[in-house]
Amino acid sequence: MELIYERLKEWIEYTFSLDNLISLLQYDPTNPFIFTKLPFWIFLVLILPGFALVAKRTFLRNVYLMIVSMFFYYKTSGLFVLILVFSTVSDYFLGLFIHNADKQWLKRIGVALSVFINLFVLSYFKYAYFFVDVLNQMFDTHFVVFNWFAHWANEAMGTHFEVGEILLPVGISFYTFQTISYSVDVYRGHVQPVRNILDFAFYVSFFPQLVAGPIVRASEFVPQLYKPFKLSKQEFGFANYMIIKGLIKKMIFGDLIAVNFIDRVFANPTMFGGFENVMAAFGYSLQVYADFSGYTDIAIGIAKLFGFDLPKNFNYPYKAQNVGEFWKRWHMSLSNWLKDYLYIPLGGNRHGSVGSLIVVIIIAIVIFFLAKNQLWIIMLLVWTLVALGLLYIYPPTRRHVTTNINLMLTMLLGGLWHGASWNFVIWGGLNGLGLVIYKYWRKISPFTGTKNPIAIVFAVLLTFTFITFTRFWFRAPDTQTVDLMFHQIINHFDTSIIPEVIKGYWVFFLLFALGMVLHWLPQKVKDSWLHFFENAPFIVHIIAFFITVIIVYQAAAAGLQPFIYFQF
Repeated sequence: MELIYERLKEWIEYTFSLDNLISLLQYDPTNPFIFTKLPFWIFLVLILPGFALVAKRTFLRNVYLMIVSMFFYYKTSGLFVLILVFSTVSDYFLGLFIHNADKQWLKRIGVALSVFINLFVLSYFKYAYFFVDVLNQMFDTHFVVFNWFAHWANEAMGTHFEVGEILLPVGISFYTFQTISYSVDVYRGHVQPVRNILDFAFYVSFFPQLVAGPIVRASEFVPQLYKPFKLSKQEFGFANYMIIKGLIKKMIFGDLIAVNFIDRVFANPTMFGGFENVMAAFGYSLQVYADFSGYTDIAIGIAKLFGFDLPKNFNYPYKAQNVGEFWKRWHMSLSNWLKDYLYIPLGGNRHGSVGSLIVVIIIAIVIFFLAKNQLWIIMLLVWTLVALGLLYIYPPTRRHVTTNINLMLTMLLGGLWHGASWNFVIWGGLNGLGLVIYKYWRKISPFTGTKNPIAIVFAVLLTFTFITFTRFWFRAPDTQTVDLMFHQIINHFDTSIIPEVIKGYWVFFLLFALGMVLHWLPQKVKDSWLHFFENAPFIVHIIAFFITVIIVYQAAAAGLQPFIYFQF
């Protein structure tokens, strides 16, 4: 109790010191608002009284939370908040234009303009280096990145922004996809346009999910803007449970296993044997899940405190028995977005489209120019000829070919969404290949729909292993690191040192085993924990909160890790 008292005293003194309160109003790039840092929780405590004053007045509540959310993004990304404002304003007016246009071709121009503007801004800030590098490799040129926005700002306002560097705004991939889905849904008639620009700005910028999701669609969130605030005892318990669970996931099962083992192996794979490289990959599978699902758990919990429901983003993905099921459980808001706004428009499982043909041609041209030897070109030509031959000789194969092409393109572009490097493209392609193979395997597999527990365990472990295999490209900084890791696994896998490795890195192996056991527990066990917490007395919430604070505080001493999906 004495330790708790000391920590509470330190926290109160830190929170309410004048210098600290003033610093909360200023952007500090070295100390952005992050769920795992104390300044964010000070910010949350300070905005709650204001929210309590306006909670019953819907319009004032929305405006208040919009201002708070914009301030949160300013504290996270500085002047990049202007990009968020630009995206908000442009898509608000384009949404009205799309809805009010009396000609179908005008509606299409409106939605095309929205998609173009959003993807242009995203590409400029996220993919400029990638595209320039590809062009230089394709045509042996020497282009360099130049930040025109910084140059124009310097010319107009006398600022001194660095023109030779383009920084990636936090969360731009998430809110870009969110605003694109809004314009498309207005075009499709799935949602009415938001009439008040302040309400729309609140929808786009709601701070719990702004920088790392889940991706929220207007049809899910906008109706909540006009509902009165309500927070029952059970809902308050649910919110606290999600926040506590998310913090423990992130700080214990995410950060501790990273700093104690995973980061070391991926940084210097040749310093470790094959067993360590394999376990680093399996550990990373747990880390990225704990990190990302931990963030969304906290986001869901905080949003619930303000009376809003965010969509579920993870459904225990490592319980999946196949790759298809995994992608229905992992980052569900992105998976559904890709299905509805990319896969289906490309033709889905029905047919090909002009869009899919254009993307295939672009990919083929890039591969042709980037190929270091003739083998890649020959393989590309052979694959193309085989596909065309099958379509010509046996027309019933057309649907299979076009469906698989659409699926592969969706996963390749989904991989590129995660980051501007070939590693992410390869990662997306491997997952796409896994989905295609599973589509045909399930038709002949004797285990499809089986209730045999041994077969189920085998399927779960096989799926988990395949997903972990693809994560080498997801985590490694470049393909050379992946090559080194596989070299160690193939050539330097010494089973005799396994006991020594486990002993030396016992914290990692203990947390990894505990994390996987907790993940694989039956759903009814986890539901019972949630039910107990929702209905527990308030004192239980207080005790659980302080225990979590102490655990998180101790874990933070080992070194805070930024949320993995902030880079996307």
